[in-house]
Formats: sequence, structure tokens, C-alpha cells
Amino acid sequence: MSRPPLYVRRPFLAGLVRQLPLLAVLLVVGAGLVLVTFEHWRWGLVVVALALVGAAVLRLLLPVRRVGFLAVRSRAVDVVLMAGVGLALAVAALSIPGT
Repeated sequence: MSRPPLYVRRPFLAGLVRQLPLLAVLLVVGAGLVLVTFEHWRWGLVVVALALVGAAVLRLLLPVRRVGFLAVRSRAVDVVLMAGVGLALAVAALSIPGT
């Protein structure tokens, strides 16, 4: 007799595992915001931009059942929007002259 799947045995744990990609992205965004807080705003924004590009890569590569709340719209729209905003944020942060 085979064991039932994880979402039947432990639904809370299965839901938590499904949200790991979002948790990873949020941890990187948090690290970028900590850099911004300590007056390293340029590198902090670049880290946030890299988190968005990483979220786009995760959305592109992971199947729908594993991507969790990173899946909002269709895959193509999610990837284009997250990667585009991430690249635009990085370009904006790096193009502002330092003081």
C-alpha cells in the first residue's frame, strides 16, 4: 500500500513547501531593504532588482504546482513583467549619479 501524497497527510506543510520560491524572493528583497536602510541605497536597489529577475526565472522554470503565489497571471505575462521591472529598477539605480 502506497502512502498518500503530502498534501493529504500534512496540508500545512505542503502549503508551506509550495510557497518556498516566494519566501526566497522575499528574503532577498528584505536583504536589499536592509542595505537601503543602512544608506547603501544603490546596492540595495540592485539587490531588489536581482530578486525580481530571480522571481521571473523561478516563474519560468518551476511548474505551476510548485511556484505558489509567484503565479499571478499567465506564465509569459508574469515573466515579462517581473524581469522588465527588475531590469528597469537596476538600470535606474545604476544610472543615477552618486553624490
